[in-house]
Amino acid sequence: MLGVIIWACKLFIFYPQHTVGEVIDTYNGVEVYYNGEVDNVSGRNIQNNYNIGLKYQCVEFVKRYYYQVFNHKMPDSYGHAVDFFDKRLSDGKMNGRRGLLQYTNPSRLKPAVNDILVYDGTVINPYGHVSIVTNVADDEIEIIQQNPGPFESTREKIKIEYDNNLWEIKASRVLGWLRKK
Repeated sequence: MLGVIIWACKLFIFYPQHTVGEVIDTYNGVEVYYNGEVDNVSGRNIQNNYNIGLKYQCVEFVKRYYYQVFNHKMPDSYGHAVDFFDKRLSDGKMNGRRGLLQYTNPSRLKPAVNDILVYDGTVINPYGHVSIVTNVADDEIEIIQQNPGPFESTREKIKIEYDNNLWEIKASRVLGWLRKK
């Protein structure tokens, strides 16, 4: 009974402003959808026989963005967000599973607009997270993300720092970023 009450409170009190699948932001014409709870899954998005991902998850947005904006299909179209980053690669090498250049955090190259940030998993979320860089300044970047959680924004600013000839995104979970060659 307590579980039903908690579910009802979440559904009707905490999330009255959006419904799952509702467009809540856009970037370069690509829509960001509301997902509610981060573990919610609403089916799979497949376009032209290409697996975009589980609907309204962060991976689905990033892959859909790269597909719509760059016509980029990742060679390995499956995996969780944390799987986008290959920890065995050194800075600036080609990530063959994603068909993108991979940069470590910190890196000799500064993050750029349209890069994919890859975040490590946590105890609570072992799947990690991905987002798209929308703006870059000397001391911060802005990102857009889908499925950051029911109380978080689709946009976020993150500090960056240049030190010892390396650019570092000052967010402990950012493993690095991916870029179209």
